Amino acid sequence: MEMRQINYFMEVAKREHMTEAAEALHVAQSSVSRQIANLESELGVDLFIRDGRRVKLTPIGKMFLMRMIKTTNMMEEAKREVKEYLNPESGTVRIAFPISMAAHTLPSIIYAFRMRYPEAKFQMSNALYYDLINGVVHGDFNLAMIAPMPLEEQETRISGTALFTEKIIALVPVNHPIANRTSIMLEELKDDPFVVLPDGFVFRDKVVDACRVAGFSPKIAFEGKDIDALKGLVSAGLGVALMPEMTLVDNTPQSTVMVPIGNSNLARTVGVIYPTHRKILPTEELFYDFLLETYEK
Repeated sequence: MEMRQINYFMEVAKREHMTEAAEALHVAQSSVSRQIANLESELGVDLFIRDGRRVKLTPIGKMFLMRMIKTTNMMEEAKREVKEYLNPESGTVRIAFPISMAAHTLPSIIYAFRMRYPEAKFQMSNALYYDLINGVVHGDFNLAMIAPMPLEEQETRISGTALFTEKIIALVPVNHPIANRTSIMLEELKDDPFVVLPDGFVFRDKVVDACRVAGFSPKIAFEGKDIDALKGLVSAGLGVALMPEMTLVDNTPQSTVMVPIGNSNLARTVGVIYPTHRKILPTEELFYDFLLETYEK
């Protein structure tokens, strides 16, 4: 196998179209078709089901693609590792995070890190909870901020450190009866309509579970695709929401009020994870140590 064949294969798999892949690669379509055919001949299997120039991966093709993604990630990491060992303070940190940390937590820590290491660069992406874990495992990125921290006995493919615990608070419309209270118990919201994140979000499960522990099932009136959408729904007076405290730092919308909640179970642990089966790169190790140093203080 040649790297050119692998690159062509991955581009075709991504686009599911020979001509579109050729255009993206800036080569002739016949060259792409020939290299894919040579690769299939060498492997002794069909990687694609063909329908004219449109193609779909076969089951063995899907498995081969997953292996090649891992392989190319490792090769790119190897090149970066050699470069960063020469000068780790100017390397790149690949990190992912949940959208709830996009407005305050991650920008603040990156700003502080670059004050110390101004030449350091970042490649950032956001993802859902289980995609953060899988992305670290499969090499899409080496570090991820995450909340809550996965239990070690349930997830052996990653390691990490809890950085801090944050409170979960209520966000209510400004004219809500509890808006002027200094704190409430969660069960006081049992008759209110709730606005929540969609199914598949771990924080939605956290909200529902917390309400059940408090003795009621939340009346879900609306779903918002992200935290900002929930803020907008509350601001419009369409319900109340539970929020991680960090999402409201310097960003509480008009017509809403934050109210602390006294229930002791309403908190989540925020941490950083990395893969157990490979070493993170030098610049990323600098950033990881910086996280531990910062939050320890």
